[in-house]
Amino acid sequence: MAIVYTTSSDGVDWTRLKAALAEDHFDNGRTAAQMERSFRASYRCVYALDGDRVVGTARALSDGVCNAYIVDMWTQSSYRRRGIGRRMLELLCQALKGQHVYLFTDDQQDFYAACGFSQRGAGLERIVGRWLENEG
Repeated sequence: MAIVYTTSSDGVDWTRLKAALAEDHFDNGRTAAQMERSFRASYRCVYALDGDRVVGTARALSDGVCNAYIVDMWTQSSYRRRGIGRRMLELLCQALKGQHVYLFTDDQQDFYAACGFSQRGAGLERIVGRWLENEG
């Protein structure tokens, strides 16, 4: 079956997606409801679908003017090396023209470099309060 790409979050089975992420060792601890809230609050999302199953995700946070950040970039392990991740990045970046697009990766530097990204600076992080404990 051909992979279909969509930018709509409608119809995503968040519980099923959370289970797929956990099974693929890409779960960051969000509940299915928190994940849905994260994706729906994003500037743009892309999902790769094999039938009714999500096999890839990517989303961009952006001010809509000059800065964007790509997060939750995931392709299910058994679907990698088929161009899915590259296509999701292309679809995200189409909506980010004129913006500085940044992302962070622990282990996929070569992949992102092949997609046109270059290393710049050092990423730093800080968790305010306790992870995933927030209002709203």
